[in-house]
Amino acid sequence: VQLQASGGGLVQAGDSLRLSCVASGLTFDDHSMAWFRQAPGKEREFVAQLTWNGGTMYSADSGKGRSTISRDDSKNTGYLQMNSLKPEDTGAYYCAVRYGSTSLKPTDYNYWGQGTLVTVSS
Repeated sequence: VQLQASGGGLVQAGDSLRLSCVASGLTFDDHSMAWFRQAPGKEREFVAQLTWNGGTMYSADSGKGRSTISRDDSKNTGYLQMNSLKPEDTGAYYCAVRYGSTSLKPTDYNYWGQGTLVTVSS
């Protein structure tokens, strides 16, 4: 199983980015997916999750209202659209998948992408 995350970059505050996560080696539509962020010197934290059947949940600060998680099972790809980016959104963004239901805990996820770096300047 491999997850390949991409789409990060250096942007200014207020800009948007769309992160992608391409999965291989698994039946993507059986799995729930999530995005986590890890800022320098901090623990990995939950951003958004999407269940195998379309349910979504977002973190209060970095996800809800500014981000949209989605998936295209025909392409084995998940996405995180982030708008109105803030400097505090800076960090490495990781996609993760697990079979069945979602979880807010990173330790519950079986497979991880390599991370894509998002840097938001003020």
